[in-house]
Amino acid sequence: MPSVAYSDLQGAPVLITGGAQGIGEAMVRAFAAQGARVFFGDIDAARGEALASALAGQVCFQAVDLREEKAVCGWIAGVVEALEGTPVRALVNNAARDPRLPLADCTADAWDDLMALNLRAYFLTAREIAPHLASPGGSIINFSSCTFYLAPAHMTAYVATKAGAQGLTRALARELGPRGIRVNTISPGWVMTERQVRDLVDDEARAFIDDRQCVPDLLQPEEIAAVALFLASGASRAITGQELLADRGMCFS
Repeated sequence: MPSVAYSDLQGAPVLITGGAQGIGEAMVRAFAAQGARVFFGDIDAARGEALASALAGQVCFQAVDLREEKAVCGWIAGVVEALEGTPVRALVNNAARDPRLPLADCTADAWDDLMALNLRAYFLTAREIAPHLASPGGSIINFSSCTFYLAPAHMTAYVATKAGAQGLTRALARELGPRGIRVNTISPGWVMTERQVRDLVDDEARAFIDDRQCVPDLLQPEEIAAVALFLASGASRAITGQELLADRGMCFS
């Protein structure tokens, strides 16, 4: 895919949650290619360390359980200490799980666990990093999902978390806006990550994608990463409190 260089991301500190695989990995690689100082966290230590090794000298990985407040606060504090006063340019809240769980099987514990990762972690990272974001110029990017519009069956808890991410974006955009900090949402369509292709994308799914998308080409993680680069850069300085649907027109059609 065509590449765009954002000179203002060169050397800029960027934090990415859930960066060890899928869309998160694509974003880690994309920001590193821009010359940003990338700090990424993920619960999968093996994959995170492998990615950090592959991008040696360009990124810093920390294994972290984002469902735990103490772990989140410790990770952010470590990043801030390492930066020695350099303001953070962008926080990308990407980490999430999307289990298929029928309503009758969704226990309170399962609901709370998903809320902790998919929504509370976004709040915690934003709260902890907000005092250290570039002011003006800082950017928070929260991930929602096209499922907010499609509302598929057996994903009630997941869809609720993604609706919450959009509400969080709007509230943070208003609260942090006076400091020149922008907050936006990316809502991807059905992205062909390794896990999606392996576990979920069969012939029926491909037929659904062809039918729903305006442009039928399969959506790749690198294309979502390109949207994140734009929202983190000064090229999007007029945009805040908004949602960008990166779904090839799946929800439009």
